[in-house]
Amino acid sequence: MTPVRRAAHPAPPDPERLARDETDAWVGYYRHEWTKVLRGAFGMVRHGFGTNWWQTLRGAWLVLRANQVWAPVPDNDPDAARAYMARFYRIVARVQGWTIDPQEAARREVDWWRVHREIQRVSPEEDDSRLVEALTALYGYVYTLPADRVRPAAVHRAAAMRLSDAWVEAGCDPDDERLVAEYQELLRSYTALRNVVAPPGGIQG
Repeated sequence: MTPVRRAAHPAPPDPERLARDETDAWVGYYRHEWTKVLRGAFGMVRHGFGTNWWQTLRGAWLVLRANQVWAPVPDNDPDAARAYMARFYRIVARVQGWTIDPQEAARREVDWWRVHREIQRVSPEEDDSRLVEALTALYGYVYTLPADRVRPAAVHRAAAMRLSDAWVEAGCDPDDERLVAEYQELLRSYTALRNVVAPPGGIQG
């Protein structure tokens, strides 16, 4: 999931809150603590998209359901995950006044999930280039920005996933210091994204 800007002069996303919310959501996902995932998703939707409380709750629920149907290995349901995320992006597009295709946004969203799972479970020795490009494809589409503008955010988010993968491999200890490093990479990612979407001193055109 990636936050999107409003059609008219939004307050920029809060990188610190988004990084904290996503860290919490990932911890909940891998520990199968779905209430924690829902809380993290609620914060990400609220702080990233500027939705009202009902839209936030509805959007967070759709993100949770998408993650739940995606989670099983190997018997997950990518089609259902895409369907839930398309409904999520439909809400976002309506709130933002965007003309993005929710199904295309959902396809790109779930595509980076797929790439990450392949690297995590099948080829952990692989570098981050495929994952970075999948994230860049999503960001570029959603924000309507050239790939080189959003790629730095994708690089840091991919680095955060590597730390998350190492944390999972080590046993998912909630006190593991790798979670701090993961949060810091997500903070760098969301700061880079905010700076191209709503750069300090001006509105991104």
